[in-house]
Amino acid sequence: MINPKIIAHCLVKNEDRFIWYSLKSVLPFVDQVMVYDTGSNDKTVEIIKSIKSSKIKLKEVGSVDVNTFTDIRNRMLKDTPTGFNWLMILDGDEIWPDNSIKSASSFILSHPETESIVVRTNNMVGDIYHRSPDWAGKYHLAGKVGHLNLRFINLKKINGLHLEKPHGQQGYYDGDGKLIQDRPGVKFLDVSYFHATHLQRSSNRSKDLAVIKRANKYKIELGDKIDSKDLPEVFFQKHPKIVPDVTTPASTWYFLSALVLVIPKYLKRLLLPTRHGY
Repeated sequence: MINPKIIAHCLVKNEDRFIWYSLKSVLPFVDQVMVYDTGSNDKTVEIIKSIKSSKIKLKEVGSVDVNTFTDIRNRMLKDTPTGFNWLMILDGDEIWPDNSIKSASSFILSHPETESIVVRTNNMVGDIYHRSPDWAGKYHLAGKVGHLNLRFINLKKINGLHLEKPHGQQGYYDGDGKLIQDRPGVKFLDVSYFHATHLQRSSNRSKDLAVIKRANKYKIELGDKIDSKDLPEVFFQKHPKIVPDVTTPASTWYFLSALVLVIPKYLKRLLLPTRHGY
Protein backbone atom coordinates (compact mmCIF):
# COMPACT_ATOMS: atom_id res chain seq x y z
CA MET A 1 0.00 0.00 0.00
CA ILE A 2 1.30 3.45 -0.96
CA ASN A 3 1.47 5.80 1.98
CA PRO A 4 -0.86 8.79 1.57
CA LYS A 5 0.71 12.23 1.28
CA ILE A 6 -0.82 14.77 3.63
CA ILE A 7 -0.72 18.52 3.08
CA ALA A 8 -1.87 20.94 5.79
CA HIS A 9 -3.48 24.30 5.05
CA CYS A 10 -2.81 26.92 7.73
CA LEU A 11 -4.28 30.41 7.31
CA VAL A 12 -3.07 32.84 9.97
CA LYS A 13 -3.04 36.40 11.26
CA ASN A 14 -1.51 37.55 14.56
CA GLU A 15 -1.12 34.09 16.08
CA ASP A 16 2.30 34.52 17.68
CA ARG A 17 1.37 32.90 21.01
CA PHE A 18 0.47 29.54 19.47
CA ILE A 19 1.72 29.26 15.86
CA TRP A 20 5.07 27.65 16.82
CA TYR A 21 3.32 24.99 18.91
CA SER A 22 0.74 24.39 16.20
CA LEU A 23 3.23 23.81 13.40
CA LYS A 24 5.69 21.81 15.51
CA SER A 25 2.90 19.50 16.69
CA VAL A 26 2.09 18.30 13.16
CA LEU A 27 5.32 18.66 11.16
CA PRO A 28 6.55 15.09 11.83
CA PHE A 29 3.25 13.66 10.55
CA VAL A 30 2.51 15.65 7.39
CA ASP A 31 4.42 16.03 4.15
CA GLN A 32 3.92 19.76 3.66
CA VAL A 33 2.32 22.76 5.39
CA MET A 34 1.04 25.65 3.29
CA VAL A 35 0.98 28.68 5.60
CA TYR A 36 -0.73 31.76 4.19
CA ASP A 37 -0.37 34.86 6.35
CA THR A 38 -3.06 37.51 5.98
CA GLY A 39 -1.28 40.58 7.28
CA SER A 40 0.20 39.72 10.68
CA ASN A 41 1.89 42.65 12.42
CA ASP A 42 2.99 40.84 15.57
CA LYS A 43 5.76 38.21 15.56
CA THR A 44 3.80 35.49 13.76
CA VAL A 45 5.76 35.61 10.49
CA GLU A 46 9.11 35.88 12.28
CA ILE A 47 8.26 32.82 14.39
CA ILE A 48 7.19 30.80 11.35
CA LYS A 49 10.45 31.66 9.60
CA SER A 50 12.40 30.57 12.70
CA ILE A 51 11.23 26.97 12.18
CA LYS A 52 13.82 25.39 9.93
CA SER A 53 11.75 22.93 7.95
CA SER A 54 11.55 22.46 4.20
CA LYS A 55 7.98 21.25 4.72
CA ILE A 56 6.75 24.77 5.53
CA LYS A 57 5.77 26.87 2.50
CA LEU A 58 5.00 30.39 3.75
CA LYS A 59 3.23 32.98 1.62
CA GLU A 60 2.23 36.47 2.76
CA VAL A 61 -1.01 37.33 0.95
CA GLY A 62 -2.10 40.58 2.61
CA SER A 63 -5.15 41.52 4.64
CA VAL A 64 -8.57 39.94 4.12
CA ASP A 65 -12.16 40.64 5.11
CA VAL A 66 -14.93 38.14 5.89
CA ASN A 67 -15.50 37.44 2.19
CA THR A 68 -11.93 37.45 0.86
CA PHE A 69 -10.97 35.15 3.76
CA THR A 70 -12.96 32.45 1.96
CA ASP A 71 -11.37 33.44 -1.36
CA ILE A 72 -7.91 32.82 0.13
CA ARG A 73 -9.00 29.39 1.37
CA ASN A 74 -10.10 28.55 -2.17
CA ARG A 75 -6.81 29.89 -3.51
CA MET A 76 -4.98 27.51 -1.18
CA LEU A 77 -6.94 24.60 -2.66
CA LYS A 78 -6.06 25.77 -6.15
CA ASP A 79 -2.37 26.14 -5.21
CA THR A 80 -2.17 22.65 -3.65
CA PRO A 81 0.20 20.43 -5.65
CA THR A 82 -1.44 17.43 -7.32
CA GLY A 83 0.78 14.90 -5.57
CA PHE A 84 -1.07 15.17 -2.26
CA ASN A 85 -4.12 13.03 -1.56
CA TRP A 86 -5.15 14.18 1.92
CA LEU A 87 -5.81 17.70 3.19
CA MET A 88 -5.40 18.55 6.86
CA ILE A 89 -7.09 21.76 7.98
CA LEU A 90 -4.86 23.39 10.60
CA ASP A 91 -5.44 26.81 12.12
CA GLY A 92 -2.62 28.72 13.78
CA ASP A 93 -4.17 28.16 17.21
CA GLU A 94 -4.65 24.38 16.91
CA ILE A 95 -2.18 22.08 18.66
CA TRP A 96 -2.16 18.30 18.38
CA PRO A 97 -1.02 15.82 21.04
CA ASP A 98 1.30 13.16 19.63
CA ASN A 99 -1.11 10.27 20.19
CA SER A 100 -3.96 12.08 18.42
CA ILE A 101 -2.05 13.01 15.28
CA LYS A 102 -0.46 9.54 15.18
CA SER A 103 -3.90 7.93 15.37
CA ALA A 104 -5.23 10.18 12.62
CA SER A 105 -2.27 9.38 10.37
CA SER A 106 -2.70 5.65 10.97
CA PHE A 107 -6.44 5.85 10.27
CA ILE A 108 -5.80 7.59 6.95
CA LEU A 109 -3.32 4.87 5.98
CA SER A 110 -5.65 1.98 6.84
CA HIS A 111 -8.91 3.53 5.54
CA PRO A 112 -8.20 4.87 2.03
CA GLU A 113 -11.91 4.66 1.20
CA THR A 114 -12.75 7.38 3.76
CA GLU A 115 -13.72 10.77 2.33
CA SER A 116 -13.31 12.96 5.41
CA ILE A 117 -12.62 12.73 9.13
CA VAL A 118 -14.27 14.50 12.06
CA VAL A 119 -12.46 14.67 15.41
CA ARG A 120 -13.04 16.15 18.86
CA THR A 121 -11.74 19.54 19.96
CA ASN A 122 -10.56 20.64 23.38
CA ASN A 123 -11.50 24.32 23.37
CA MET A 124 -9.21 25.79 25.99
CA VAL A 125 -10.56 28.44 28.36
CA GLY A 126 -8.46 30.58 30.68
CA ASP A 127 -5.24 28.65 30.06
CA ILE A 128 -3.96 25.45 28.47
CA TYR A 129 -5.04 23.41 31.50
CA HIS A 130 -8.80 23.89 31.21
CA ARG A 131 -11.33 23.29 28.46
CA SER A 132 -14.92 24.10 27.71
CA PRO A 133 -17.12 21.33 29.21
CA ASP A 134 -18.47 18.59 26.96
CA TRP A 135 -22.09 19.63 27.50
CA ALA A 136 -21.36 23.02 25.93
CA GLY A 137 -20.48 21.46 22.57
CA LYS A 138 -23.39 21.74 20.12
CA TYR A 139 -21.93 20.70 16.77
CA HIS A 140 -23.68 17.80 14.99
CA LEU A 141 -21.13 15.99 12.83
CA ALA A 142 -20.64 12.38 11.72
CA GLY A 143 -23.47 11.16 13.95
CA LYS A 144 -22.00 12.78 17.07
CA VAL A 145 -22.80 15.89 19.10
CA GLY A 146 -20.24 17.97 20.97
CA HIS A 147 -17.06 19.95 20.42
CA LEU A 148 -16.31 18.56 16.97
CA ASN A 149 -14.63 19.66 13.76
CA LEU A 150 -13.91 18.36 10.26
CA ARG A 151 -10.15 18.27 10.00
CA PHE A 152 -9.12 15.83 7.23
CA ILE A 153 -10.40 15.61 3.64
CA ASN A 154 -9.50 13.01 1.01
CA LEU A 155 -8.59 15.11 -2.02
CA LYS A 156 -8.86 12.14 -4.38
CA LYS A 157 -12.39 11.17 -3.35
CA ILE A 158 -14.26 14.48 -3.64
CA ASN A 159 -14.74 16.24 -6.96
CA GLY A 160 -15.10 20.00 -7.09
CA LEU A 161 -13.89 20.62 -3.54
CA HIS A 162 -14.27 24.30 -2.64
CA LEU A 163 -15.38 26.66 0.12
CA GLU A 164 -18.50 28.81 0.29
CA LYS A 165 -19.94 31.51 2.57
CA PRO A 166 -18.14 34.28 4.51
CA HIS A 167 -15.71 33.73 7.37
CA GLY A 168 -17.65 32.54 10.41
CA GLN A 169 -20.11 30.46 8.40
CA GLN A 170 -17.84 29.04 5.73
CA GLY A 171 -17.63 25.35 4.94
CA TYR A 172 -16.08 22.87 2.51
CA TYR A 173 -18.43 21.76 -0.29
CA ASP A 174 -18.29 19.29 -3.17
CA GLY A 175 -18.96 20.16 -6.81
CA ASP A 176 -22.70 19.64 -6.29
CA GLY A 177 -22.83 22.21 -3.48
CA LYS A 178 -23.12 19.64 -0.70
CA LEU A 179 -21.28 20.10 2.58
CA ILE A 180 -18.49 17.56 2.94
CA GLN A 181 -19.67 16.54 6.41
CA ASP A 182 -23.11 15.70 4.97
CA ARG A 183 -21.71 13.17 2.49
CA PRO A 184 -21.86 9.47 3.44
CA GLY A 185 -18.07 9.11 3.39
CA VAL A 186 -17.47 11.14 6.57
CA LYS A 187 -16.07 9.20 9.53
CA PHE A 188 -15.71 10.08 13.21
CA LEU A 189 -12.34 9.41 14.85
CA ASP A 190 -12.32 9.57 18.64
CA VAL A 191 -9.20 11.70 19.08
CA SER A 192 -8.90 15.38 19.95
CA TYR A 193 -6.73 18.40 19.33
CA PHE A 194 -6.38 21.54 21.43
CA HIS A 195 -7.92 24.76 20.17
CA ALA A 196 -6.97 28.19 21.55
CA THR A 197 -9.90 29.99 19.93
CA HIS A 198 -11.14 31.28 23.33
CA LEU A 199 -7.70 32.45 24.51
CA GLN A 200 -5.62 35.48 23.56
CA ARG A 201 -3.79 34.37 20.43
CA SER A 202 -1.42 37.28 19.86
CA SER A 203 0.97 38.40 22.60
CA ASN A 204 -0.24 41.94 21.87
CA ARG A 205 -3.86 42.32 22.98
CA SER A 206 -4.71 45.19 20.61
CA LYS A 207 -3.30 43.27 17.65
CA ASP A 208 -5.29 40.24 18.74
CA LEU A 209 -8.53 42.22 18.75
CA ALA A 210 -7.73 43.73 15.33
CA VAL A 211 -8.26 40.35 13.64
CA ILE A 212 -11.73 39.88 12.14
CA LYS A 213 -14.13 37.93 14.39
CA ARG A 214 -11.45 37.56 17.08
CA ALA A 215 -13.11 39.72 19.74
CA ASN A 216 -16.21 37.50 19.69
CA LYS A 217 -14.22 34.37 20.44
CA TYR A 218 -12.44 35.29 23.68
CA LYS A 219 -14.25 33.81 26.68
CA ILE A 220 -14.09 34.07 30.46
CA GLU A 221 -15.62 30.92 31.93
CA LEU A 222 -14.93 28.04 34.25
CA GLY A 223 -13.63 25.05 32.38
CA ASP A 224 -13.05 21.39 33.10
CA LYS A 225 -9.57 20.50 34.29
CA ILE A 226 -7.54 18.68 31.63
CA ASP A 227 -5.59 15.61 32.72
CA SER A 228 -1.89 16.44 32.45
CA LYS A 229 -1.21 13.26 30.46
CA ASP A 230 -3.56 14.51 27.72
CA LEU A 231 -1.82 17.86 27.18
CA PRO A 232 0.14 18.29 23.93
CA GLU A 233 3.78 17.46 24.57
CA VAL A 234 4.93 20.38 22.43
CA PHE A 235 3.70 22.88 25.04
CA PHE A 236 6.55 21.79 27.30
CA GLN A 237 9.32 21.42 24.74
CA LYS A 238 12.25 23.79 24.65
CA HIS A 239 11.48 26.64 22.30
CA PRO A 240 13.27 29.74 20.94
CA LYS A 241 13.14 32.92 23.00
CA ILE A 242 10.95 34.57 20.39
CA VAL A 243 8.20 32.03 21.10
CA PRO A 244 5.92 32.99 24.02
CA ASP A 245 5.63 30.56 26.93
CA VAL A 246 1.95 29.56 27.19
CA THR A 247 2.25 27.32 30.24
CA THR A 248 1.45 30.01 32.85
CA PRO A 249 -1.89 29.24 34.59
CA ALA A 250 -4.74 31.72 34.44
CA SER A 251 -4.80 34.36 37.16
CA THR A 252 -6.93 34.31 40.30
CA TRP A 253 -8.80 37.31 38.88
CA TYR A 254 -9.74 35.27 35.82
CA PHE A 255 -11.16 32.39 37.88
CA LEU A 256 -13.10 34.78 40.16
CA SER A 257 -14.58 36.48 37.10
CA ALA A 258 -15.48 33.11 35.60
CA LEU A 259 -17.14 32.07 38.85
CA VAL A 260 -19.38 35.15 38.78
CA LEU A 261 -20.36 34.47 35.16
CA VAL A 262 -20.91 30.71 35.41
CA ILE A 263 -24.65 30.75 36.19
CA PRO A 264 -25.63 33.35 33.53
CA LYS A 265 -23.58 31.48 30.91
CA TYR A 266 -25.17 28.15 31.85
CA LEU A 267 -28.68 29.58 31.61
CA LYS A 268 -27.90 31.21 28.27
CA ARG A 269 -26.71 27.93 26.79
CA LEU A 270 -29.65 26.05 28.27
CA LEU A 271 -32.44 28.42 27.24
CA LEU A 272 -31.32 30.15 24.06
CA PRO A 273 -31.17 28.43 20.65
CA THR A 274 -27.76 27.36 19.40
CA ARG A 275 -26.08 29.81 17.05
CA HIS A 276 -24.60 28.55 13.80
CA GLY A 277 -21.31 30.20 12.97
CA TYR A 278 -19.95 33.33 14.62
